[in-house]
Amino acid sequence: MQALPGANDAPKYLQLVLSQDLLGGWTLIKESGQQGGKIQVKRELFLDLTAAQDALISARDQQLKKGFNVMFAEGEELRSTPRAAPTASLHG
Repeated sequence: MQALPGANDAPKYLQLVLSQDLLGGWTLIKESGQQGGKIQVKRELFLDLTAAQDALISARDQQLKKGFNVMFAEGEELRSTPRAAPTASLHG
């Protein structure tokens, strides 16, 4: 997701990725920053896919309310089987 930049500001972004771990749990990876600047990576661990998807949807919706736009989404629809984990990239 990306918020609209000011005249002198580099665009901001947030990338959300769900990844299944080797023990059957799920990790929500949140990468954010400004293009050309420092980035920040946060990881949240979940025991089941539903909880991880809920967290991804919540994080996405919070950024949409701040004016970010979805640039691309990849993977299966949320709430489906865990074969392909969803990914979303938002730019502002």
